Amino acid sequence: MVRVNLLPDKRQSARRMVSAEPTQLWALGVVGALVGTIVVCLFVQKLKQDQLRDILAENGRIQGQIDTIKKQTANHPEIQAKLKELRDREEAIQKLLSARTGPTSTLLELAHVLTPGRGPTTDRDRLEQLKRDNPAEVYNANWDPRRLWLTSYVESQRTVKLGGLARDGEDVSELERRLKASDYFADVKLLPGTKVVDTQSHQELFHFELSAKVKY
Repeated sequence: MVRVNLLPDKRQSARRMVSAEPTQLWALGVVGALVGTIVVCLFVQKLKQDQLRDILAENGRIQGQIDTIKKQTANHPEIQAKLKELRDREEAIQKLLSARTGPTSTLLELAHVLTPGRGPTTDRDRLEQLKRDNPAEVYNANWDPRRLWLTSYVESQRTVKLGGLARDGEDVSELERRLKASDYFADVKLLPGTKVVDTQSHQELFHFELSAKVKY
């Protein structure tokens, strides 16, 4: 008689269960790794979105500042033109004032130069430096300006030409030194002179001419 065993073999069932456990663990590991990756991706995406939002906000703030500056400087060329017009007007006024007061101040300075006991208006430090460097060019405070007198004074384009008579050449040299030391004259030059005889006193005099730039 043949016997047929219809009940499952316990050993085979156990082997099938053992072989199924690693497969399930591997599947769970894959699912866990996938979930972890998704979580990390979501975290990174959230971080990047926050950074992007901050960058956009900063760009918006900067753009607002740029727009404000553009509005403030929109009429910049107009302002520059007005400033130039004001500067040109001020310069023209200064030239007019100089033209009115300059010759007067120059003549007053010349009067001081030719007044006994007076002298040129000069910078004290410059005078002291001149005394150290070239004492021969320092004017003589004891000179008597009555030894010399002017006969002509002509000014054109801020260049003046002086003419006159002096007792001798040293008096002319003293006038030249005083004009050079003055703050009102520059580029003082002694022009060729001649000796003449006064018709009344019959005294020999020196006729001279000087040129200089006036500063005002």
